[in-house]
Amino acid sequence: MKTRRIGRTGLEVTEIAFGCASIGNLYRETTEAEAAAVLDAAWGAGIRYFDTAPHYGRGLSELRLGRFLAGRPGTVVSTKAGRLLSPARAPIDEADGYVRPAQNDMRYDYSGDGIEESLEQSCERLGRSGIDILYVHDIGEYTHGPANAAHMEAFLGSGYARLRRLKEQGRIHAFGLGVNENEICLAVMREAGPLDVILLAGRLTLLDRSAEAGLVPACREAGTSLVLGGVFNSGILATGPVPGATYDYGPAPQEVLDRVAALQARAEAEGLPLATAALHFALRHPAAASVLLGTAKPSSLQRNLDALAAAFPADAEALLA
Repeated sequence: MKTRRIGRTGLEVTEIAFGCASIGNLYRETTEAEAAAVLDAAWGAGIRYFDTAPHYGRGLSELRLGRFLAGRPGTVVSTKAGRLLSPARAPIDEADGYVRPAQNDMRYDYSGDGIEESLEQSCERLGRSGIDILYVHDIGEYTHGPANAAHMEAFLGSGYARLRRLKEQGRIHAFGLGVNENEICLAVMREAGPLDVILLAGRLTLLDRSAEAGLVPACREAGTSLVLGGVFNSGILATGPVPGATYDYGPAPQEVLDRVAALQARAEAEGLPLATAALHFALRHPAAASVLLGTAKPSSLQRNLDALAAAFPADAEALLA
């Protein structure tokens, strides 16, 4: 599988990455055997970049990924900081969409000490001495609303400087943000300093190209890479505008359903399923260093890999422009 460089670092990642939210029991329980099977399918396909987070099943995703990667060298791993875990004070059946998560409570901490403690916790769960890419997870008003002002104060006060120090010490090789909004990326780049990479979910897709207005040019100028997540906008670009289709983790509004219907009609006129067009848009975008594919099923992963491997009709290029 082809690799692409992260920012101005020497780090190379496969152009397709595996996103490990689903193996943290996102929306449904995934057994240990099922998690191992889908990770093995990703590995067998040549994927060597795996992304996880403490948020994914309150540490369950990291634990499972760490067990799988033990004895498998040459892998790039990214995880995230901003949430600290501690042993649960009461049993947890569900948390933030994850069922039967690891039994940990969570609190937000974007300070330097919080980021370093999160890194140490993640290294322990993953069985690694360091992390290739550390993303600051979900900082911004999209997640925190008015409470984000305090989180930004903590991050700008000591969090960003600690990331730079951790990189200088070799504990991490690259750092950036893992978020769902453009504005916070621009604010951090403006107010704190440069980032090696941004994992951007849902804002640079066939449906939502809002990142192209300001963030993509800013990243190009700063030498910041983009890893693209949420390329189906949480479902609707995979399912099409069907009843119950989801967009940005909720029911799709009519305006979005109408836009997707138009995109689907254009894609099918060129002989392409909508999902295939969405995948090719992400992988072919000149700003993309890697595209995250996340699933708990080997069959779903293989279907998406096959779609990306298929020849793209020359007549359909206008759909991606």
